[in-house]
Amino acid sequence: MSEGKESATAVVESESILFRTPTEEDGKEIWQLIKDMGVLDLNSSYSYLMWAKYFDETSVVVEADGQRIVGFISGFIPPKAPDTLFIWQVAVDASQRGKGIASRMLQSILHRDVCRNIRCLEATVSPSNQASDALFRKLARDMKTDCHVTDCFTEDQFPGTGHEAELLYTIGVR
Repeated sequence: MSEGKESATAVVESESILFRTPTEEDGKEIWQLIKDMGVLDLNSSYSYLMWAKYFDETSVVVEADGQRIVGFISGFIPPKAPDTLFIWQVAVDASQRGKGIASRMLQSILHRDVCRNIRCLEATVSPSNQASDALFRKLARDMKTDCHVTDCFTEDQFPGTGHEAELLYTIGVR
């Protein structure tokens, strides 16, 4: 899906913004970022520690001013679809929104060596999440490929009430 590849090591975008792979030490701050956003499903702190340890090469954090995490994307390559990168959560701190950080985070993952065989990106998005809809449609346009949206999970599949359905966005070719 991408032209040039880079390693999973840190990439400095500017003097104040750093894109890098997450580490276990980031788990607490990633959890806090998701919590502070108030719109994403907040998972256990343990899950973010695990994510940073075992899915680091397909995930990214963004640091501002060399210290605080202002962006995070969690992704993984599903065992049954080794040509697919599934994006689970995209988080950008309010102070950094509107700067293209989410798009650059996606590109930073896709350009890593671990994604050299990726032909397709998938993500689930709730119908009201206009920011994620725009993000994934822009990615498809930038990559000159299609973005197909289909049903994935219904509201009835979630426990309790209040969770919207999730649509599956598929970008690229399988």
